[in-house]
Amino acid sequence: MEMTDSRVIRADRATVFAALLSPETLQASVPGAQEVTGTPEDGFGATVVQKVGPVKATFKGVVTVSDMVENEALTLTGEGKGGAAGFAKGSASVRLADHPEGTELSYDVQAKVGGKLAQLGSRIIDGFARKMADQFFTRFQEAVEGENPAA
Repeated sequence: MEMTDSRVIRADRATVFAALLSPETLQASVPGAQEVTGTPEDGFGATVVQKVGPVKATFKGVVTVSDMVENEALTLTGEGKGGAAGFAKGSASVRLADHPEGTELSYDVQAKVGGKLAQLGSRIIDGFARKMADQFFTRFQEAVEGENPAA
């Protein structure tokens, strides 16, 4: 599953970039996140509970940050194992650009699932992955703009 989108966040690029590297902001942004710990240098550990179709699972995984160009771009890559439910892997390449109203955040997301989850069918999985990506970036935008009311 691949998807590309962008949105304008009412904050400067440095604020948006710092938020992408904050475990607290990531936890607030990831739907179903129970815990996000770690640092951008060492990677983040995450526990996420999600229901995909009839399958509910707790995923434990890691998120690494790569291709980092301060205040301009980075790639978040994650992999989680959900026990009998299977696994999920994904990455988001994020780019930041100046915009008259703040910062334009553009992203390319790729996601893959395996195990029991993969048996649900690509339509269910693609719809779920799109919903998750959209919810993440909506919640991320709300978290950043909430921290930055003057913008």
